[in-house]
Amino acid sequence: MANNQNNRNRNNNGNMSVEEAGRKGGEATSRNHDRDFYDEIGQKGGEATSQYRDRDFYEEIGQKGGEARSRQRNNDD
Repeated sequence: MANNQNNRNRNNNGNMSVEEAGRKGGEATSRNHDRDFYDEIGQKGGEATSQYRDRDFYEEIGQKGGEARSRQRNNDD
């Protein structure tokens, strides 16, 4: 099974796939940075997003999040 996982993480040339590179990069970043780092980049990302998205965008993602949370609560019962 581990061998199959390794094969999926490699492209046809035997090089690291984009997926594997992203996973490894994310793991390295999480080892090297604390919660404050993620708070800061999240804040910056939210501010940047708000400059080019309108109210309809936030209403739509809020609706989707509320529906997903409702389904999750119903499954917890």
